[in-house]
Amino acid sequence: MSRAQVQLLTRDGCSICVRVRQRLLDLATELDFELSTVDVDALAAAGDSSLRAEFGDRLPVVLLDGAEHSYWDVDEPQLRADLAARKT
Repeated sequence: MSRAQVQLLTRDGCSICVRVRQRLLDLATELDFELSTVDVDALAAAGDSSLRAEFGDRLPVVLLDGAEHSYWDVDEPQLRADLAARKT
C-alpha cells in the first residue's frame, strides 16, 4: 500500500497556515505520510484558480488523499484514525 498523501492548502502571510504546517510536519514523521503544501494564490496566478475558488475563504485546508479532511486546524484525532484505517 502506498503512503498516505496529505496536502495543505495555504496562502502567503497566513499565520494559521504556518502553525498547521508545522503540526503536520511533526505528524508526518510520526504517522508516516507524505506532506505537500500548495499556495492557492500562487497556483491561481499561474493560471489554475480552481483551488482558490473552492477553498479560498477556509484556508488552511488539509486534504487526505485528495479529499478534504479538515480546515482552519488539524483534526488530529480524526487524522490518526483515518490513517490507521488505511493500513487495515
